[in-house]
Amino acid sequence: MSELIAAIATANGTGGVAIIRMSGDNALNFSEQIFTFSRAPKSVTPNRMYPGRIEGDGFCDFGYMVYFKAPNSFTGEDTVEFHCHGGVRISQGILKRMYSLGARPAERGEFTRRAFLNGKLTLAAAEGMADMINAESLALVRAGGMMYFGKLNEDIKNLQDNLKDILARVAVEIDYPEEDEGGVDLDKICADLSNSHGNMCRLLQSYGSGRKIKNGVTVAICGRPNAGKSSLLNALLGYEKAIVSDEAGTTRDAVEGQIEIDGILFNLIDTAGIRDEAGVVESMGIERAKNALRSADIVLSLADKDGFAELPRTEGKVLKVFSKCDIHSPEEEYDGVVSSKTGEGLEELKKLLVKSSVGEFAADKAYLIEQRHYDALQRAAAALSSAKQNIGVLTLDLIRVDLQEAWQALGEITGETASEEIVGTIFEKFCVGK
Repeated sequence: MSELIAAIATANGTGGVAIIRMSGDNALNFSEQIFTFSRAPKSVTPNRMYPGRIEGDGFCDFGYMVYFKAPNSFTGEDTVEFHCHGGVRISQGILKRMYSLGARPAERGEFTRRAFLNGKLTLAAAEGMADMINAESLALVRAGGMMYFGKLNEDIKNLQDNLKDILARVAVEIDYPEEDEGGVDLDKICADLSNSHGNMCRLLQSYGSGRKIKNGVTVAICGRPNAGKSSLLNALLGYEKAIVSDEAGTTRDAVEGQIEIDGILFNLIDTAGIRDEAGVVESMGIERAKNALRSADIVLSLADKDGFAELPRTEGKVLKVFSKCDIHSPEEEYDGVVSSKTGEGLEELKKLLVKSSVGEFAADKAYLIEQRHYDALQRAAAALSSAKQNIGVLTLDLIRVDLQEAWQALGEITGETASEEIVGTIFEKFCVGK
């Protein structure tokens, strides 16, 4: 038995249509208490919209009712949706009426949590859905979609199936050695472990790109005063964000803007010109610029005919770019050559930013974009590496412990072995009506 829960599924505010969703036992019978068909059917057909009157708290509205019969619904339970006019008081009034008749307010993410518990989607798919909903870039919509539609789950299940096969062979040797003529083939197991470990490592490598897909790529534009930093920021953004002046030291504080290139979100930071001789205020700006460089994913180090500024140590990738190529010609090799005034080289620079941050982005590839997935896969890879190194050294009982640990860690990603605490933490991030 599942309690009947209800919540508004659409965003708060005035709109054309609002949707109130309820899920649980007797959802259809419950709906008859507040919905009157315009023309009553002999029986309600699932997945069909019926027009009629919806009763709210002290008023009636005209709208539609849709019934989704278990298990063919999002939650896997009987579900009913009411589509009413999108006024805030209307939707809240209908919801209030439902509560007065015995429905319970849904908790955050409870509809999706029930879908997970009823086997309608994996834990990774639920997280992919959340990433799609909260995405600020096309790339994250695509990456989240690959999780939601099961690509990551498919890759993880393949790894689990391979481990399950190895575990079965090891178990036969441990539990029924007399029935395993010739003994277990340790060389074959070692080769299979190496193959699985390699596949895990390739998936782990996608996290560097996946993290940038989810959080965006921070690009710090730096250089000497008047190197063209502010002009380049404006040119990349396509509008005048930063003040441009021939006077050295015009930019005192970081100026930021966002741009989407090939679906990837880039956070651009125009920093103060770096030089030794500066006043107190400008020096503060230069120090902030150096801090921005240290934390950036990519540093665009601009140079004109006067050369580069000396940069502090940075973890990000440094791209050397020659600016103002409409005035001067570069005398050596650079990663990029641009003119913010004429636009020359800007498109090439954008492509270079994408390649330097996420590589060749593949829309049909499963990327690790969640820290939780990365941590679990790292533990699985470490356990598998331990098993591979100890084949022929330790007993098979101890090897099996490592293999089981790897399988358990992989199951945390799909939700198969995830703890209640992990599950609860994930669904608490959802909105109430989802």
